[in-house]
Amino acid sequence: MNRPGASGNDGEDETAGLQMNRLYHYPLSPFSRKVRLSLAEKKIEVELVEERYWEQDPDFLRRNPAGKVPVLRMGNRVLSDSSAICEYLEEVHPAPPLMPRDAEGRYEVRRLVAWFDDKFNAEVTRKLMGERVFKKVMGGGYPDSANVKAGARAIKYHLDYMTYLLETRRWLAGNEMTLADFAAAAHLSCLDYISDVDWNRSEMVRDWYAKIKSRPAFRSILADQVPGFPPPAHYADLDF
Repeated sequence: MNRPGASGNDGEDETAGLQMNRLYHYPLSPFSRKVRLSLAEKKIEVELVEERYWEQDPDFLRRNPAGKVPVLRMGNRVLSDSSAICEYLEEVHPAPPLMPRDAEGRYEVRRLVAWFDDKFNAEVTRKLMGERVFKKVMGGGYPDSANVKAGARAIKYHLDYMTYLLETRRWLAGNEMTLADFAAAAHLSCLDYISDVDWNRSEMVRDWYAKIKSRPAFRSILADQVPGFPPPAHYADLDF
């Protein structure tokens, strides 16, 4: 018997294999956005279901006991963890490729995906998005100004690191667009939704983001709206 929320059958619907792919996500979750970008780039149609994962709904916990988004249902398979989902998609839908063929290239992509999903998330996303948005949405009280200031300082370091990478590469992990670019863009797009990215700090990073922002895969993300948090005018502007 498959464990609930593992890569197994979705017990809620024995005919799931006949239904459309479904992604349980939250609009301002960078991990959800990374998977959405991968799905869209590979032209895999999916139904988006907004999940307020912090409410710990029993049905959602059955799909993923970790209580995190995203969760992807493809046919009768239920998949969790954004990086595992993206690599699964790469294996079963290899075109267009989002991972290099060579071992060194794949290592660099995985290293940078971990950089943004671990280090950037802890130092920047949690401190800015977490304080400015999620505390209010989740009823967690007022923002901690010390965390906000720390996040604002840390993002400068990360933008400078991205500039360093882009000085010798067309994209973050090399000369082809990869999952590393989607991981970075997922975090930065969430922060851009609340105007927390200084695009004037690095012309290289701004040009990189303009390229990735103009891709068809980004359209649904630019259309996101979160009640109580209207995006800035430049958010969906391709000529920002």
